[in-house]
Amino acid sequence: MTPFYIVLGLLGALVVWAIFAYNGFIRMVQRAKEAWADIDVQLKRRYDLIPNLMETVKGYAKHEQGTFEKVTAARVAAMDAGGVEAKAEAENMLTDALKSLFAVAEAYPDLKANTNFLELQRELSDTENKIQAARRFYNTNVRDLNTAIESFPGNIIAGMFRFEPREFFELGANEAVAREPVKVSFN
Repeated sequence: MTPFYIVLGLLGALVVWAIFAYNGFIRMVQRAKEAWADIDVQLKRRYDLIPNLMETVKGYAKHEQGTFEKVTAARVAAMDAGGVEAKAEAENMLTDALKSLFAVAEAYPDLKANTNFLELQRELSDTENKIQAARRFYNTNVRDLNTAIESFPGNIIAGMFRFEPREFFELGANEAVAREPVKVSFN
């Protein structure tokens, strides 16, 4: 009778471990989703700031239509991008387009002194910092989830319940340029 209780105890411990492991994966998946939602909120804030910024610059630099079209196209592409990798690539293009917009603004001293432009510039800089913080938070959660999915014995539960690794929100192919912050100050 004792071997029966030992086997029953081991099976019970295995079931309890499986339940805790499964719930741990659910928590990690939810944290990764929450972290992605944080990134999404900051990106939407950035998308909302860009038209105001462009309108302010347009008032001073009417003949820079190509730059405005580039920023608008990059913004639309970033808003429509699906998936982590496509979103990262589109965000890199938008960052490059914004750098072009700020380069245009550099040529207009009156614009650089405009309080509305300076406030939009400050808000965009703040948003860029929040995007970077949200990106780090997301990548940390994805790292933890992916490690748990690939590590033994958690990989058994992950495989049984089809938990999939997530993609990191990385800067992409143009990483050296993308690491540079968008220039938003004029002195």
